[in-house]
Amino acid sequence: MKNIYIIGVGLIGGSLAIDIKKNNPEAIIHGISRKQATLDEALSLNLIDKKATLDDIENADLVIISIPVDATVKLLPSILDKISDSGLVVDAGSTKVDICKVVENHPKRRNFLAMHPIAGTEHSGPSAAIPNLFIGKTNIVCEVEKTTFKLQEKALKLFGDIGMRIRYMNPEAHDKHIAYMSHLSHISSFMLGKTVIEKEKNERDIFDMAGSGFASTVRLAKSSPEMWTPIFKQNKENVIETLKEYIDNLNQFKELMEKDDFEEVYNEMKNTNHIKQILNGIA
Repeated sequence: MKNIYIIGVGLIGGSLAIDIKKNNPEAIIHGISRKQATLDEALSLNLIDKKATLDDIENADLVIISIPVDATVKLLPSILDKISDSGLVVDAGSTKVDICKVVENHPKRRNFLAMHPIAGTEHSGPSAAIPNLFIGKTNIVCEVEKTTFKLQEKALKLFGDIGMRIRYMNPEAHDKHIAYMSHLSHISSFMLGKTVIEKEKNERDIFDMAGSGFASTVRLAKSSPEMWTPIFKQNKENVIETLKEYIDNLNQFKELMEKDDFEEVYNEMKNTNHIKQILNGIA
């Protein structure tokens, strides 16, 4: 895959560009963006070799779409219209049901591979791109059977070579599970940040007391609203379900404290400590 086009040269797209280029120095990385300033920055950071437009996609061996999921849904069919019979289009969206559905009957559906590399930071834009972001990270691939075997084989090797573990899942299961493992944590972080900011209006010293625990918990509140609002919209039903369960647990914890039942407060936290073993198994 020599001619690689990346639509959205930010954290994920830019980091993919770095690692793909490192493993495939002969590859030519083309950047596509609505904003020329983004492409200029990507060029200055050596994330891409050339600027490109959507009309150039007919020359692509591989197109990587790394833009907000609502934009992906709108753009994906026209990108598949332009791709050659030997080219492949992949996306890196955090939701998969709507993205897969919009091209389910497209005549070039076999040229599309739906995936979600579960990696990233709270930062965005070309300057957020970093090398080795994907080492040891999971890449969820959906509906792999709908992609031409030779194309999926090339893509999975490409992403495996930069360190990603491949896992297969249907779009519905992906969106349900990711609501718990990613989307809920972002909402929690945003709302914790909101709560503290509102309190800080009256108590100016509150941020002087912020330690590493607060910083790590609220870190995700620095994430891009432009990216996350469409994710919540596309995965609305699953996110609402997870929020309901989360709020129920918060209310239960609050009630235990109101009853001075700190033995049960202890038990709740002790039982939850089991997550250490679970996360150690993932790491």
